[in-house]
Amino acid sequence: MSYTPTVQAPKNSPQLAITRRTRSTPFSSRIEEFGVEAYTIYNHMLLPTRIRGVEEDYFHLRNNVQLWDVSCQRQVELVGPDAARLAQLMTVRDLRKLEIGKCALAPVCDQDGFLLNDPVAIRVAEDRIWFSISDLDILLWAQGIALGMKLDVKIFEPDIWPLAVQGPKAEDVVVAVFGEAVRKTKFFRFDNLEFMGHKFLVARSGWSAQGGFEIYVDDAVIGVQLYDALAKAGKQFDIGPGCPNLIERIEAGLMTYGSDITRADTPLEAAMEQYVSLDADIDAIGLDAIRAVAKRGIDRRVCGLTIDGPKVPANRNPWPVKVGGKQIGSVTSAVWSPRLETNVALGQLAIGYTPVGTKVLVQTPAGEFSAQVSPVPFDGATKK
Repeated sequence: MSYTPTVQAPKNSPQLAITRRTRSTPFSSRIEEFGVEAYTIYNHMLLPTRIRGVEEDYFHLRNNVQLWDVSCQRQVELVGPDAARLAQLMTVRDLRKLEIGKCALAPVCDQDGFLLNDPVAIRVAEDRIWFSISDLDILLWAQGIALGMKLDVKIFEPDIWPLAVQGPKAEDVVVAVFGEAVRKTKFFRFDNLEFMGHKFLVARSGWSAQGGFEIYVDDAVIGVQLYDALAKAGKQFDIGPGCPNLIERIEAGLMTYGSDITRADTPLEAAMEQYVSLDADIDAIGLDAIRAVAKRGIDRRVCGLTIDGPKVPANRNPWPVKVGGKQIGSVTSAVWSPRLETNVALGQLAIGYTPVGTKVLVQTPAGEFSAQVSPVPFDGATKK
């Protein structure tokens, strides 16, 4: 029998102390009844990170269907006569075609073009827009802009706790609860669908490549009943609690703000240029700065890598990437892919080393291993 060595993770992982200062969610009790293994804190709220185990969660997500408590995906709501103007000031993507019922990835940048967040903008009504945010207090940024510009708009965090149904069988589960109308909802679109006399905003979206929906729960009591109804409807598909999965997201090339991309990056270094309206005649904070970066060119960029050698643990800190003894970048997220039987990673490399196939060396806690730049998504990562 062959033996595959493994790079050892730290033996003693610190525990997270959950107190009143840590916001729980309406669904925390349901997940804890099942047996969640680990939480992290995201937007001051609990986010499950491991239910059964990372690899078991990964295969369950790819083959079945999961119910995710992503209440930490907070909304910043803009409502009022100047809501659309403020929304456009906040993002370097042209929102003029964002109609009611549509969603759009909308990078938020500071005045120098650096990323503050990579939220999804949702047009709920003509004068009402949500920014569904990553892990940063964008509410304060929005309030500061509105105050400085003297805009007629209310800005607040509504009581909304998103649930995500993700996996290849997600549509059948959501149809069982909300009806056949769900099948007509296109990607990054939403409909207002009824459950127990209450209408929920249901979008075809989610932070996985396996397909699914996000349900924006705005009533905690009915929301728990909805959770139970989805769990019951999904029994025949082996539904279970889940969460964003490290293996699946790296394979899919889904970057996480704070790890793979940070405030040190513009959207161009973050490989998000398709979400930047460089040629649009819009008033957007940071857009002129990004145009200047585009004109002179970037010196580094996010890319995928496969790392040879033993199984690596998830990295808590960036790992240096070298060529000829010189550091030319870093690995920001890495994990062993049991499906591809190799280590997969996301990182940032100097622009001359980003072409697919480029050979590099990665310095891990267990030593230096050869690696190569790989296309993302990785082979077979996305739903067909």
